Amino acid sequence: MSEGEGADADDGEEPAPDLPADEEARELLIDVVDTPSVTGEEEAAAQVLVEFFESHDREVWVDEVGNVRAPADDGVLLTSHIDTVPGDIPVRVEEGEDGEELLWGRGSVDAKGPLCSMAVAAVRTGASFVGVVGEEVDSRGARHLVEDREAEPDAVVNGEPSGWDGITLGYRGLLAGTYVATSESGHSSRPENNAIQDAIGWWSDVEEEFGHDEWVPVFERVTCKPISFEGGITDDGLSVEATVDVQLRVPPEYTTEEVHEMADGHLTNGTVHWHDAVEPVMQNPRTAAGRAFRAAVRKTGGDPRLLRKTGTSDMNIYAQEWDCPMVTYGPGDSDLDHAPDEHVSLAEYDRAVAVLEDATEQLL
Repeated sequence: MSEGEGADADDGEEPAPDLPADEEARELLIDVVDTPSVTGEEEAAAQVLVEFFESHDREVWVDEVGNVRAPADDGVLLTSHIDTVPGDIPVRVEEGEDGEELLWGRGSVDAKGPLCSMAVAAVRTGASFVGVVGEEVDSRGARHLVEDREAEPDAVVNGEPSGWDGITLGYRGLLAGTYVATSESGHSSRPENNAIQDAIGWWSDVEEEFGHDEWVPVFERVTCKPISFEGGITDDGLSVEATVDVQLRVPPEYTTEEVHEMADGHLTNGTVHWHDAVEPVMQNPRTAAGRAFRAAVRKTGGDPRLLRKTGTSDMNIYAQEWDCPMVTYGPGDSDLDHAPDEHVSLAEYDRAVAVLEDATEQLL
């Protein structure tokens, strides 16, 4: 679900005082990045996390869907995802142009940097921790967590790259569906629309419905994207069929149900099966979680940046089910999500660990 994530604010790094290298935290991160965990194959990386918590005498187990659960003080739940998208990037630490050490590897940004910084903060502060699975595909780990957990946490910190001084407060929602239309076959000289034309016409009307002037921020727009298109004569030669998979990103101005109804209003032939709906989320920066992270970033030498992301994350799932303050936070430049040059600054990672520890202690 992380595809297409961007922000209305820049995710670039800000200068900050150097901190001593956090060797324990760095060792965990390198071990986890060096353990592949493509969606559906998270077991080995989950075991690395389990061993880390066990080494700190923390209760920990892997639940039935593969989430790593380390419950403790529910004043704060620190949670990020274990899985990554595919891609083989040799894991290595190299010196960057500015002299900082950079860790290269798939997941170093999305989201093993946030995941490991949260694991470290959890053992040092006594906060609850969950490493979830499946975020990159269907958020099955987060969905299972909200269904299975008996009590609502007092606050949630979701782990995704924001930059060490960035605090993400909002994500657009997601509405996904499949349009299907059928028409009788006939000679191409006939004037009547066939199913392919109906599909093209419906999608053009949907795009026009949600068109915006260029000055409207992306976060505030409904973004319409066709994902796949198939059409043509059926095998028996008697019909024309068209199938279109579509996704619409939904800003907080709308609910997914409202967007669904507006899109259906343009149907003249065919039907749409809406099979995934995740509501948008926008948190107030003045919640306890927002205040704690702003203060922690300043204490660590930064100027807090408040972000809104154009994609969707597990924070959307949590916000639908839990009525508590939450933010999304983590080291790394989100422009490197899923990229072939994915890497994270270890100095930035150290600063993020410090911010997480301080903010978590404030919330606890």
